[in-house]
Amino acid sequence: MIKQFLPNEQVQDIFTITPGHLKEKGIKAIITDLDNTLVEWDRPNATPKLIQWFKEMQEQGILVTIVSNNNKNRVGAFAEPLGVPFIFQARKPMGRAFKKAIKQMGVKKEEAVVIGDQLLTDVLGGNRSGFHTILVVPVAQSDGFFTKFNRQVERRIMKFFKRKGMLEWEDKQ
Repeated sequence: MIKQFLPNEQVQDIFTITPGHLKEKGIKAIITDLDNTLVEWDRPNATPKLIQWFKEMQEQGILVTIVSNNNKNRVGAFAEPLGVPFIFQARKPMGRAFKKAIKQMGVKKEEAVVIGDQLLTDVLGGNRSGFHTILVVPVAQSDGFFTKFNRQVERRIMKFFKRKGMLEWEDKQ
């Protein structure tokens, strides 16, 4: 059961994930979380660097869908100016939103990755649904109200994985 929380990969940030890296694995699509994965949970818009990342993915034929537990106003206000499809109130770690995302993108789950900053929602949900999962270090050290509880549980799980040599992890300074 505990292995359901273990990501296939862990990286420092979203920018570490390149089209070439994904294509080597046969990946054609990204399902990504929004808050503290792409930008800070309280930042309304994409940064110039993130806009460039989305552009590079698009130019290389990698599809991206944002799947967030946040509400329509938050996710839509962020995703619509970028022209990026999104699913809001996803109820992660439940699998329905992940399945909806790959159906909308027209890919198989073996051709998609789930990227996020939380073990309890993104990684658990992606793993339970059979996706390759990539955990990123949270963009911000602060969290929204509901995420604070999850982080306490995650710290315990991460300590276990680190002790067993199953996960290398460094928080952003």
